[in-house]
Amino acid sequence: MRWQPATGFASSPHGNRRLRMRSARIVLVAAFGLGGCATLPPMQTPAIETPASFRHMDGWTTATPGDHLDRGEWWRGFADPVLDELIARVDERTPTLAAALARYDRALAAARLDRSDQLPNVDLAGSASRERLSAGRPIGPGEPIIANQIIFGVGLDYELDLWGRVRNSVRASTADAQAQEAALRSARLSLQASVADLYVRLRAVDAEQMLLTRTVAAYARADELIRTRHEGGIASGVDRSRSMAQLADARARSEALRAQRAAIEHRIAALVGESASSFAIAPAQQNLALPDLPPSLPSELLQRRPDIAEAQRRLVAANARIGVARAAFYPRISLGLGAGYQAVEAPIISADTGFWALGPISTIFNLFDGGGRRARLAISRANYEELAADYRQTVLDAFQEVEDGLSRMDALAGQNREQRIAAEAAARAENLALERYRDGAADYLEVTTAQTAALAAQRASITVDYDRARTAIALIRALGGATPDDT
Repeated sequence: MRWQPATGFASSPHGNRRLRMRSARIVLVAAFGLGGCATLPPMQTPAIETPASFRHMDGWTTATPGDHLDRGEWWRGFADPVLDELIARVDERTPTLAAALARYDRALAAARLDRSDQLPNVDLAGSASRERLSAGRPIGPGEPIIANQIIFGVGLDYELDLWGRVRNSVRASTADAQAQEAALRSARLSLQASVADLYVRLRAVDAEQMLLTRTVAAYARADELIRTRHEGGIASGVDRSRSMAQLADARARSEALRAQRAAIEHRIAALVGESASSFAIAPAQQNLALPDLPPSLPSELLQRRPDIAEAQRRLVAANARIGVARAAFYPRISLGLGAGYQAVEAPIISADTGFWALGPISTIFNLFDGGGRRARLAISRANYEELAADYRQTVLDAFQEVEDGLSRMDALAGQNREQRIAAEAAARAENLALERYRDGAADYLEVTTAQTAALAAQRASITVDYDRARTAIALIRALGGATPDDT
């Protein structure tokens, strides 16, 4: 409550002193008698059974929260300067990160707003008036009086936070801000991983396109041979038709890859905040290096997943809001103070014109609200239970994603080795079939069959090779990023 000049009948100094002492005793009794009532329930993070080790990697140790640690420039482990440049653009231009940053700034401002309630609200006020007092006034009747009045002073209003309503509101908003900070980290990591994944897909398409370019050239040479042999009456029309179909099919696949590459390139442009019309990445057959993922990586990095940190801090905020809802069952007590100067003429500021007021100490206690407070408390508890379940699911999903990445990396290593062997064998079979055809030892069906098998094996080898890079990106993302020392 704000101060204002006293009007009406004056009280004696002794009466004011007794009133102040009685008010102080009321506050002390309330503070010591009810201040011990805990409105904030103890924070208990949901217990989740964690494995002693990952099934597909040794070296697991218990993790401790560390989402604040630097994720590092993990993409540099792929040793590709074009990828480095693309990731650098993510922080500079993408609207997705700008929106996440704005949400974080808003949460910080909301936390500052709640913290402001922990301090007194101080107002500076002043007024000037000129008035005529009636001769029939109730106090001091007499002749009419025309008087000036000038008031200048400071007023203070402060809520005594005995039950923790303000403190718990601050806890909740602070945890919300920390959750938004974790969400910002999560959005940045997600964008970086998405750009890296799309870039690897683009290079996989480039590698396949170059393979098809070589294949089309080889098929064209073979078709020219078949055409010459057909015109000379050596090759049949069936052989000629098979050769033409093989060549046309390879050219069609090449055109399809061009459209696929353009779509991937456009998606990268959108993620880095560029216009698809003016954005381009030059085609190249880039052999990407794979980052080294040491055995101790899960124990060091799973703890840094920003989505787990976000879920945990939202749980802290929900727990604090239970305390806010509980505090509504207790009275709200506010203290007002005022001081200043009041005069009818200059000088305004002097020892004689000063005044002060302690109080009022006001108390508001709701007796009946139709069950509103109990309903709000039930809502806050239900919100906590929901977020606790979300937290458990987030952690379980994290373990699943890491296990998926580790098992897939293990499987792809063997698959890549065997697929290279298959591609080399299919290429030898293609050459042998073409030689046999030239020597008249086989028909062209054997050649086309060998060519189809060789192309399929080479394409599969390219797919597996780049899938290893994509899986490494997914694993790094599942682990919450990596520091330069990790990669």
